[in-house]
Amino acid sequence: MSSTLTRPAAPAGPVRDAVAAGRRTRILALPEARWAAAALVLFLSALPLYLLGAPWWTWGPLYALTYVAGGWEPGWEGLKALRDKTLDVDLLMVVAALGAAAIGQVLDGALLIVIFATSGALEAFATARTADSVRGLLDLAPATATRLGDGGEETVPTEQLRVGDVILVRPGERVGADGRVLDGAGEVDQATITGEPLPVAKERGDEVFAGTLNGTGALRVTVERDPSDSVIARIVAMVEEASGTKAPTQLFIEKVEQRYSIGMVAATVALFTLPLAFGAALQPTLLRAMTFMIVASPCAVVLATMPPLLSAIANAGRHGVLIKSAVVMERLGQIDAVALDKTGTLTEGTPRVTDIRPLSASGLTVDTLLTFAAAAEHPSEHPLARAVVDAARTRGLVLPSAAGFTSAPGTGVTATVEGRTVAVGSPARLLNGRADHAAAELAARLEEEGRTAALVVLDGTPVGVLGIADRLRTDAQDTVTRLTALTGSAPVLVTGDNPRAAARLGRDVGIDDVRAGLLPQDKVHAVKEMERAGRKVLVVGDGVNDAPALAAAHTGIAMGRAGSDLALETADAVVVRDELATIPTVVALSRRCRRLVVQNLVIAAVFITGLVLWDLIGTLPLPLGVAGHEGSTVIVGLNGLRLLRDAAWRRARSVE
Repeated sequence: MSSTLTRPAAPAGPVRDAVAAGRRTRILALPEARWAAAALVLFLSALPLYLLGAPWWTWGPLYALTYVAGGWEPGWEGLKALRDKTLDVDLLMVVAALGAAAIGQVLDGALLIVIFATSGALEAFATARTADSVRGLLDLAPATATRLGDGGEETVPTEQLRVGDVILVRPGERVGADGRVLDGAGEVDQATITGEPLPVAKERGDEVFAGTLNGTGALRVTVERDPSDSVIARIVAMVEEASGTKAPTQLFIEKVEQRYSIGMVAATVALFTLPLAFGAALQPTLLRAMTFMIVASPCAVVLATMPPLLSAIANAGRHGVLIKSAVVMERLGQIDAVALDKTGTLTEGTPRVTDIRPLSASGLTVDTLLTFAAAAEHPSEHPLARAVVDAARTRGLVLPSAAGFTSAPGTGVTATVEGRTVAVGSPARLLNGRADHAAAELAARLEEEGRTAALVVLDGTPVGVLGIADRLRTDAQDTVTRLTALTGSAPVLVTGDNPRAAARLGRDVGIDDVRAGLLPQDKVHAVKEMERAGRKVLVVGDGVNDAPALAAAHTGIAMGRAGSDLALETADAVVVRDELATIPTVVALSRRCRRLVVQNLVIAAVFITGLVLWDLIGTLPLPLGVAGHEGSTVIVGLNGLRLLRDAAWRRARSVE
């Protein structure tokens, strides 16, 4: 009799393995954030006075201080850019705000200043938090290591280790440097480097990495790489390099707007100076130039883009996807290839018991076999042991106490349960090479299916096998299908896990291109290879080992619940509730947003062209020009807000 566990498990709790909370940059520690907060407070103080018709001297100074607090820094940076012969968009917005104030639109100008100051503060905060996480990644490697020499043991800073040194790694300690096991045996958790969900048995001749955690058994390790060249150090370097060399992102409309604004400024100056040069009167010429500047200003063009993007960001946020900027929302719609991590992304990232197989000759039931195994494993802290104990508790089994518990790295555990000796562990080790035993055949079948097999031995006789695996997320297959439909090609699976488990999962979700056994730099190479072929790659991952690929990709999305700090900060977007199905939905939403932006640009162009021609050919009254300009702004703004509705998310979810 056998059993396959299918009951869903609670999602794993958050894992924060990169940066201690005390090292995080607080938002108000940034000057950009303090100035933006001051501008917002001043604006909110002036707004009710202005709307209630209070005397100008009550709200005027507050608005003036709003302009100063929120506008001085972008204005100064814009002037410096102007010195380098670049017309900065922020400077144009400051000028537009001042122009609005000059013609009596003080509220509109102040609101524009507050919006841009807040946007700049959020961008500075995101940059600072990413830098925190990159620096904090080095905390994974221990500050000191136990070096062995002729004089015995000595504790030294890890940066003093040299190639050829021998270090001692005790149970519970992190490995101090990349190297190879010289002596001893243990089980090392190297999920930060390879993403493998389970600890890996290490013995003489096996490679180990700095920052990985030794769970059981003492290891003597020969250092093979300088600490500055360890895998952890190279991950930091790759993230910094990818973040620094990724082409500067800019909204499409900003590229258009800068050229447009230069032309508008030049046309306004020409419209004012040329008539004067031919003897025109000052007042009507100035009025015509002012009207032209107002109706031709890019406000409607700017609002053609930002409301749809911000509405889409807000809608995605309500449904559990945090998009970090408008640029990211725009770039999501451009992707045409996807690379998915395995552990913690397509799978839950936590081992679960999936199969309980008593041998027919044992006479044990499923519950009895699991009870003996869980009782023996109960004192152990090994992830596989916790999976077995959790499975027993899920079935409501009462576990008897265990005595004489012992654990052998790479082999398993032994304990006395109800007067009987129970051993749980590696089939190869516990069977002593008896490959023809029924338990060996059963274990081999489970391993071929991508499971980790644990043999249960009772009083020296094999009685059953447990299958343990990192369970596939329920929405993984549907997500892969939808991403395939959106991009026109199936995603690529990039994982540090073993090829057999990766291939099995690939078959389960419909991915043919499976690349297994990859280190972080290998994942980056895979992404760059796809981009050299002209693809715009979306990478989805969760671990420290995924961070370089997330940074190097056209767009990166991190899984939020079990994601490492470095992955969360490096990624452009975060799936907060780990719902994979939201990823194709947000891509479809981004594409719908782009179509809405095009609609708005057409509307804005029609209004601007009509008003400009009226002003140049005829005589456009200033109040009518302002009304037409504001009207076009309101229309494109309201059109963009359509993406706030839940119907927009449902429509995006149905797109295939």
